[in-house]
Amino acid sequence: MESAETLAVASGAQRIRIVLVGTQHPGNLGSAARAMRTMGLARMVLVAPEKAPDRDTVAMAAGAEALVLEAPVHATLAEAVADCSLVLGCTARSRRIALEELAPRAGAARLVDAAKAGGEVALVFGLQVLAYTVRETLLAGNRTASGDEDGDPRDQPTTHAELEGFFAQLDNTLEAIDFHKGRAPESALRKLRRIFLRADLSTREVRLLRGVLADAQRMARIASGK
Repeated sequence: MESAETLAVASGAQRIRIVLVGTQHPGNLGSAARAMRTMGLARMVLVAPEKAPDRDTVAMAAGAEALVLEAPVHATLAEAVADCSLVLGCTARSRRIALEELAPRAGAARLVDAAKAGGEVALVFGLQVLAYTVRETLLAGNRTASGDEDGDPRDQPTTHAELEGFFAQLDNTLEAIDFHKGRAPESALRKLRRIFLRADLSTREVRLLRGVLADAQRMARIASGK
C-alpha cells in the first residue's frame, strides 16, 4: 500500500518534466536520473544530447537508468516543451532580457500549482536543488490548485505552443496596424510578452485574444484597400 507521502508527491509530479538540453557527458544523464528518483520525479526529457546513454550512464544512475533509457529525445527545446503551460529555467546569472525572476521556493510553488491545475510543466536544468524544493512543495499540500482537470479544457492553462502562436500573430498585427511607426519592434514585443506571460492565460483567453487580433488584421486590410 502506498504511503500518504508517496501519494502526495504523485498527485502533481506526473505532470512535471525535467528537461536536459545538449548534455555532453552520458554520465551526467545518470547523475540527473539518480537525483530525480531521490526526489520522487520520474519524467526526464532530453534535447539534442551530444552522446547517447552508455555504461557510464548506468553506473551513475545507481538503479535509476530507466528514467534515461525511456526519456523522449527532441531536436529542439521548443519541441520538448510545446505542450507545456509553464516552463521554468535555472540560471545564476543576470540576463539582458528582463524576464520574471523567481527564487527556488517561489519557482517550485508556481510549478506545483500549474501541475495540480492540470497543466504540463517543465523545469529546464533543474537538478538536485530545485528537485528537492519541488518535492518539498508537493508534500506540503497547502497550496490550492487553480484549475479543474474535469472542467472545460478551454479553461486549462495555455501551452507553450499556443502562446508562441499568439505572440507570432501579435507581432504580425502590430506590423499590420503600423504600431511601431518605423521604430525597432523588439523592445515593444519583449514588454508585451512579459505582460501576457504574467497574466497566466488560459486556452480560452488566448483564443479570445487571437480573435481580437484577427479582427484588427481584417480592419487593417480594409483600411489599406487590400
